[in-house]
Amino acid sequence: MAVGNPSKALSPYICSSCSRSLKLRSRKFATAASPDIYDVVCVGGGPAGLSLLTALRSSKATSHLSLALVESQDLDRAQKWHLPPDQYSNRASSLTPSSQSFLSQIGAWSHIDTSRVQPYQHMRVWDGLSSTSRISFDSPAPEPAIAHMTENQNIIRALLARLDSLEPISLLDKTSITDIHLGPPPSSPAPEHASLNLSSYPHVTLSSKHTIAARLLVGADGLNSPVRTFAGIQTRGWDYDRHGVVATLKLSSESSHNPENPRGVTAYQRFLPTGPIALLALPGPYASLVWTTTPTQAARLKSLNIEDFIATVNAAFRLSVVDLDYMFTLSSGQLSELQWRESVSPNTSAEANGDIPAYVTSVQESSIASFPLRLRHASSYTTHRTALIGDAAHTIHPLAGQGLNMGLADSKSLASAVEYAITHGADTGSEMNCLDKYNIDMWMRNNRLLGAVDKLHWLYSVKSGPVVPFRGVGLRAVDALGDLGLKRWFMRQAGGL
Repeated sequence: MAVGNPSKALSPYICSSCSRSLKLRSRKFATAASPDIYDVVCVGGGPAGLSLLTALRSSKATSHLSLALVESQDLDRAQKWHLPPDQYSNRASSLTPSSQSFLSQIGAWSHIDTSRVQPYQHMRVWDGLSSTSRISFDSPAPEPAIAHMTENQNIIRALLARLDSLEPISLLDKTSITDIHLGPPPSSPAPEHASLNLSSYPHVTLSSKHTIAARLLVGADGLNSPVRTFAGIQTRGWDYDRHGVVATLKLSSESSHNPENPRGVTAYQRFLPTGPIALLALPGPYASLVWTTTPTQAARLKSLNIEDFIATVNAAFRLSVVDLDYMFTLSSGQLSELQWRESVSPNTSAEANGDIPAYVTSVQESSIASFPLRLRHASSYTTHRTALIGDAAHTIHPLAGQGLNMGLADSKSLASAVEYAITHGADTGSEMNCLDKYNIDMWMRNNRLLGAVDKLHWLYSVKSGPVVPFRGVGLRAVDALGDLGLKRWFMRQAGGL
């Protein structure tokens, strides 16, 4: 990663020359009383933050801006991340065509390890309470795939590699934030550039005791965002009382995830009353599991031995909800239970037709994990000289696989707003002249998606009553529309188009 010298950061829109070597990070910091000043300070080095900085560096209009990244993790390790070809991280995401296009546009996609990317052309979704209520999605022309599955670390490493090929930024990793305040301390001396009024600039105090100031401060720092707290931006939302269980799985050799399958690669999602279970293709016979369920069932899944865990996952795509609920009452013996139930009620036709996934045969060691699910949405994405992107701005239920894609869309929009401000001679920290453009572009769009996914969660959580047959009729009706009307709209939303 190219590293800049923050003591020569701003003048006010001129970036200094600096070393490109990851090994040369020593530099002279200003004191807290005389802060280093940047055009953009981004807090958070995940895909959202890194893609924003890469977009700004890649654009001719904004390539000269002085940029700083503050990240608590060691990004050297992220840049050197490597796993054997038969192992995959359990943190994987489904990149929409729009997200892939953005990564290509900023030059990051060429740094992606494509051997760890799996496009899928089909998706099968069905109601766990009705085997006949299902909908099928196929990649729309001219797109070669509905989406591309890859690990988050593959994306992060590619963004870091792309940044390293551009003009340097100031990388402040392995560094946390101790305080953010508006304006310099009262006792601070006048800045080097006397014409620059820092009273409206956010000042970030780091764990190293140094302070940096930002013309624009960007929070890409997650659910519990210190930047959002500093900005005084409220959030609305709730906890779902659900956990997401993830794991990396290996499927049988007849897997419909196999790229050599003439039908193409298929992803699967079944809506159960406790939450959806999804099996998403990774390269070869591997797949990523995302199972939304209750905290009690999540704990049970993690407590099972590997054979019984595999049996329960296979059962979740094959057995009735009543049978599956019974299996969760067992402390062990799920494998023999599944074998017996399948022997008396085989489901061979569904598997032969590709309507359900192939059998899971093994689980990658130490890949089973879980996390609580929440909905959160910031009341605004911006205040004066401050903007939020990614999980700092919104947290979504994983059933639509849109979390990372929403963060990349935020980055694209904010970079565009900054570029617009620069080309029109405006202050990038001004709400009216820059940040409102981003807020207007993304807030309502994300709010609609958050609302739609939330309603889907509650709709499919209903176990009985008139809603169950009604949603089945609705699902079949949408599927019958083919590539017209509502089904096409669903595809465009899922693809970020």
